[in-house]
Amino acid sequence: MKDRSKEDEVADININTINKYFGDVHVIKDISLDVKSQSFTVLVGPSGCGKSTMLRMIAGLEDINSGTISIDGEVVNDLPPKQRNIAMVFQSYALYPHMTVFDNMAFGLKLEKRSKDEINERVFEAARILQIEDYLQRKPKQLSGGQRQRVAIGRAITRKPKVFLFDEPLSNLDAALRVQMRVELAKLHDQLNATMIYVTHDQTEAMTLADDIVVLDDGEVSQKGSPMGLYNHPSNLFVAGFIGSPKMNFISTSVLSNSDKETEVDILGSSKIIVSKTSTNVSQGDNVQIGIRPEHILVNQNGDASWESKVFVVEKLGSGTYLYLEKDGEPLVVEAEGDTKIKVGDTVKVGFISSRCHLFDNNNQAFK
Repeated sequence: MKDRSKEDEVADININTINKYFGDVHVIKDISLDVKSQSFTVLVGPSGCGKSTMLRMIAGLEDINSGTISIDGEVVNDLPPKQRNIAMVFQSYALYPHMTVFDNMAFGLKLEKRSKDEINERVFEAARILQIEDYLQRKPKQLSGGQRQRVAIGRAITRKPKVFLFDEPLSNLDAALRVQMRVELAKLHDQLNATMIYVTHDQTEAMTLADDIVVLDDGEVSQKGSPMGLYNHPSNLFVAGFIGSPKMNFISTSVLSNSDKETEVDILGSSKIIVSKTSTNVSQGDNVQIGIRPEHILVNQNGDASWESKVFVVEKLGSGTYLYLEKDGEPLVVEAEGDTKIKVGDTVKVGFISSRCHLFDNNNQAFK
């Protein structure tokens, strides 16, 4: 085993074709993943996709049925959690109610039989970073939800782990506190020389926090990349619909022609549009999906193709307004100016820009 007392800062995590079964249910399916040292990687996906199970496997809280997990070049499959040099922050704060904040944060260090001076130094340093110095003698019941989560994070910081694992740590907080804690976590990542893996079902958290996002779907990696890489270049229909709020609009259509450079499709039965993307998996007449984000549709302006419809919902958010237009199936959502005068019942003309359109084939894969 490596000498864990050495304070190097390398903590690459390499996951190689891991599998996990719960009985006959295949929960994690041949996942391979490389997490860069000191990166902030977010695992995101809907409930039941396997993201929390993945995190628990990295932590050593779940057994691996096959494959390997390496931290800092060392296979850790058979190592107990305490020997992996990781710290985990859960959705529930898991604080001892009878202990003060100081004692909660110092508890793990006392179990490791650290000196009193070292315990004091680490706890006060973590408290300073998290701005909870004034709360060290309080009990958890005297703290707000955000303060309790800071204590839970502080308890992890005092151990000086190479890897922090966060399992939906903000989901119990109200909206304002979630935004505040996102900022705190981003600052924390900048201050600590540690690798962070963060699990959430909230794609907004993923977009704002991550260096890399891993989108999981039914126990498999659907796509991995930078936040804007996934936003602008989703590799499949699932990622296109999951990343972004409001989500991408999808329009069912058919291929009019397909060459090695461009594809021509019908758009809402009103016009044609040529997209400079192509797929070898489709031919003339095949059904495909057009994807386009609300902010990429022009309101009352011409585009490469145009369409008219009636507005049945208007959502005013101050900085912008979302218009919901009637169409077969799901509505078309369009972003307009925040001070737009368009109201429910108005008929509006929208324009589609071909360069902003995505195409997806019958296997839900993006045209290249």
